[in-house]
Amino acid sequence: MTQLKDESVSELLKGISLDANQGMVQQIYAILMDLIINIRLKPGRRVSEKEVAESLKASKTPVREALIKLEDIGLVNIVPKSGTYVAPISLEHYIEACFTRLQLEIGAVRRAAERSNDLKAVLHLEATINRQIKALGEGDDQLFFQYDEALHKAFFEMAGVSGVWSLVKKSQTDVYRIRHLKRLYNIRRGQQVIEEHRDIVAAIRAGSPDDAEAALVQHIGSLESEIDVLSSNPELLDYIETLNISGK
Repeated sequence: MTQLKDESVSELLKGISLDANQGMVQQIYAILMDLIINIRLKPGRRVSEKEVAESLKASKTPVREALIKLEDIGLVNIVPKSGTYVAPISLEHYIEACFTRLQLEIGAVRRAAERSNDLKAVLHLEATINRQIKALGEGDDQLFFQYDEALHKAFFEMAGVSGVWSLVKKSQTDVYRIRHLKRLYNIRRGQQVIEEHRDIVAAIRAGSPDDAEAALVQHIGSLESEIDVLSSNPELLDYIETLNISGK
């Protein structure tokens, strides 16, 4: 497994600049969220408002607001009179998030299939898969993940419930962190993911809600299958526990 470096907050933020024409809070929020999801800011790491503000050449106020937003989605814990710390990775939250996503996305793909006459939306789904195939061929994990997210977001957009995707995203923070760790442990399903995406989109194009649901369940998997994946990789579970303990 590739070892994760233990870098300071200032080292991680070195060379990152904020755009004065964009909202400060959202930029800082996105930067810190990316560092946490990719385990560059490890569980238990203290995140100093002052250090972040100085590193990004920003005032403390937008940093504080960004940290509050991160606490709202469970990525940090703000402890009064102590500081802000990256939240531990919760397997319980991971399983709950998988359940939430599956239930909401079943509704989205079924509704998308009922709108199969929206050819523009269907072509967008197919084009996104093609971009993901290209990213897989180039070995670009980051881009592969971005197109994966774009495709699932597009299911909700085609269903006419794009706002629900925002709710899904807020519940997925531990899913994203564990997915990153799976990659480090070489637990990958790249080509299989592509084929499963094709099956979902083919069912949507064919206007079959039942087939779209079945393909999605096959893709995302049941709670039992997610638990089996984790249970069959005890080294990954041990490492998650080590990360959480080392941060205490």
